[in-house]
Amino acid sequence: MRELRGKVAVVTGAASGIGRATAERFAREGMKLVLADVEEKALADARDAMARGGADAIAVRTDVSKWEQVDALASRAFEAYGAVQVLCNNAGVGAGGVSWEMSGGDWEWVIGVNQWGVIHGIRAFVPRMIAQGEGHVVNTASIAGLVTAPGMGAYCATKHAVVAMSECLHLDLAITGNASKVHVSVLCPGWVKTNIADSERNRPESAPRRAGERTAQEQMMEQMMRAAIAGGIPAEEVAGKVLQAILEERFYILTHPRMDKAVERRTRGILKGKAPEFDPGAM
Repeated sequence: MRELRGKVAVVTGAASGIGRATAERFAREGMKLVLADVEEKALADARDAMARGGADAIAVRTDVSKWEQVDALASRAFEAYGAVQVLCNNAGVGAGGVSWEMSGGDWEWVIGVNQWGVIHGIRAFVPRMIAQGEGHVVNTASIAGLVTAPGMGAYCATKHAVVAMSECLHLDLAITGNASKVHVSVLCPGWVKTNIADSERNRPESAPRRAGERTAQEQMMEQMMRAAIAGGIPAEEVAGKVLQAILEERFYILTHPRMDKAVERRTRGILKGKAPEFDPGAM
């Protein structure tokens, strides 16, 4: 997609972090925006800020884990603008802990947002994009979709799923003759300065944490994660890479070159049948 001015982008998780930065970058390109997030006030604030900057934007509160809400988001977008050329399935949450100690609620919440949110987005928007003859889907995974780490079982599982779903979506479009109409990218960022460490603010009551005090190990892992996020790259830098990938119709979007060796090491380990290893220095 070579020209974005006047075209329409839907961005989930648009109230903060990578989602908001990406939407703001699209606005500077002259795109019309449909902003979606579960956090209603922050979403309204983001829309108002972009509108004050001259953007044509609407906000639709959406829980991407719910099929009917994503379907309603698609309907609202097409009613408002008549087309959607770019979809960023970006909404995501994080919950850490040793795999067997995470509650069922932890797993259901993370999978619901990170994985089902992408599935719902694909099902709601891709058929419409094929019918209109143009589109680009950007699915937000993570470097955790290409490598693994302790204490991140649910998160890594969902992000690996997003990478696989993105690859399969590309292949599905290719075998059905639609790859020239709808393009796909998968975003695999490393540490980025966002508020994902505070995902608990949006945890639904239907997905309770494990009862009892957090273990010392869990507390240590959270401290390490917060420190890594604080030292991450700005979300605006990631947004620029997303924009460039859309313009170049590039599939993989990697943001941290120093992490390439970790991906290479894991791939070589798979081919050799080796058990995974974790190198904190590579992350």
